Amino acid sequence: MLTKLQTRSEADLKTIGILGGMSAASTQLYYAELCRLTRDRLGGLHSPQLIIRSLDFAEIEVLQAKGNWERAGDILNEEAKALERGGADILVLATNTMHKLADQMMSGVGIPLLHIADATAKAIRDAGLLRPGLMATAFTMEQDFYTGRLREAGLEPVLPNESDRAETHRIIYEELCKDITTPSSEAEYVRIASRLGDEGADCLILGCTEVGMLLNQGNVSVPVFDTTLVHCEAALDQAFQ
Repeated sequence: MLTKLQTRSEADLKTIGILGGMSAASTQLYYAELCRLTRDRLGGLHSPQLIIRSLDFAEIEVLQAKGNWERAGDILNEEAKALERGGADILVLATNTMHKLADQMMSGVGIPLLHIADATAKAIRDAGLLRPGLMATAFTMEQDFYTGRLREAGLEPVLPNESDRAETHRIIYEELCKDITTPSSEAEYVRIASRLGDEGADCLILGCTEVGMLLNQGNVSVPVFDTTLVHCEAALDQAFQ
């Protein structure tokens, strides 16, 4: 006979569609974290119901560098529709930067997208905090698609200075997206995070899904909000509704 938890997981747990590969390193973190969270909630051999579509990030990065966001958005839209056809009930875009294209991605898609900035803003507000530092790609730090959403939620994001933004971006693309972590890059990220605290940040958003490969609550003095972990928690909450 099935237990109450087993019955709930098999009958009611929604299928999460993950659009990933941007980069593959972060998508691996999503899969591992969603499996861990499901096991923690249900115990035993339980795992989440997932559909994963992982893109070739080399092609996406070329479009980013050329500023051809329209074509990148078309690709995401095609893949979102494919995940819906495949049976996904909820969509998760496993990257902060590509949420720049969230509206285009969801054109003609009938299932909801759980926006990573909304999930992060809610977690920060629930913690009673207001001024998050933000470390992410240059696109995410310097364009309004992400910081504007934080401001709409009542937050006051604190951004690194120009040189720190450039170094944060470089380490993401040249190292973290390739699964490379070095003590020198970790030390540089810790210094940048510390400077944000000195400038009034009361917490820190790890605003690229790879930044958590170097920073965590163990080496940052203010409360840390790892967007990968926050996003996974919120996705699983929706899957259980």
